[in-house]
Amino acid sequence: MNKKLAVVAFGGNALLRAGQKGTIDEQESNVHETCENLMALIEKDYNVVIGHGNGPQVGNILLRNMAGHKMFDLPLMPLDICGAYSQGFIGYIIEQQMRNVLYSKNTKRDVITFVTQVQVDKNDPAFQNPTKPIGPYYQSDELDELKKQNPDDVYAEDPKGRGYRKVVASPTPVEILNKDSIEELAREGKIIITVGGGGIPVFMPEKGKLQGIDAVIDKDLASSMLATQINADEFYILTDVPKVFINFNKPDQKALDVITVTEAKKHLDDGQFTEGSMAPKVRAAIQFIENGGKKCVITESKELGKDNVGTQIVTD
Repeated sequence: MNKKLAVVAFGGNALLRAGQKGTIDEQESNVHETCENLMALIEKDYNVVIGHGNGPQVGNILLRNMAGHKMFDLPLMPLDICGAYSQGFIGYIIEQQMRNVLYSKNTKRDVITFVTQVQVDKNDPAFQNPTKPIGPYYQSDELDELKKQNPDDVYAEDPKGRGYRKVVASPTPVEILNKDSIEELAREGKIIITVGGGGIPVFMPEKGKLQGIDAVIDKDLASSMLATQINADEFYILTDVPKVFINFNKPDQKALDVITVTEAKKHLDDGQFTEGSMAPKVRAAIQFIENGGKKCVITESKELGKDNVGTQIVTD
């Protein structure tokens, strides 16, 4: 019970990397490598909970969904169901490769995947301004038919001129619904895989009734909230760079080793971090520390276990 509990949010490159097609062989190989790197914490006797993204995978599910509807008149599945699909198959890949790595290291830990619902507030302002693009691109002559099928859907033109995409809300997570079981099993030493893609967004239209809703929850924000709600000691956000940089890709770029919450907020206000990339990660780190977290690190997986790893966000 005295082991440290860490939540580790796998970045997109843990499953799929630039230039790859997204075959299962590619994704399994990438996950295997990330799980091998995660052993640096497990071999230090940490209890571990894994969160992960699902962007490319759920996009492909939506494409298959639309193709099946057009070709065979199969009913369209809503976004929460597509998210659940992605949680199942990504969780399976991570769990299998984690088991393979554990076996190769002669380490005995059970691994459990949760299909995780995350409650959001139907009155979240994000629902009045959907901005998160999902799924395939459509041409303008397809929009009328799409809106007949689902009048409440909103579409936005792609800034690069590739067509139109459905946009959905990205609300703030309120509660991880199975957090108690996650914490209990994690503290028993099980490796838990959960909040895939930020979790399946659900809300309560009336007391005691849950219902899915078209939305995408930021995976790092959901993992941060989970870390807080299960009283994790440490929170790791894995990405494709070893540290956070200011003036990134400029001649005067600078890697950040340790920064306070106040410094992190100033860099955000100054526009140092790109939305859709580093900015949500920094916000997730700030949220964890401000809600009592002891340590948050943003880094790449191969840096795990090293001294002074990554960029650490600390209290003021």
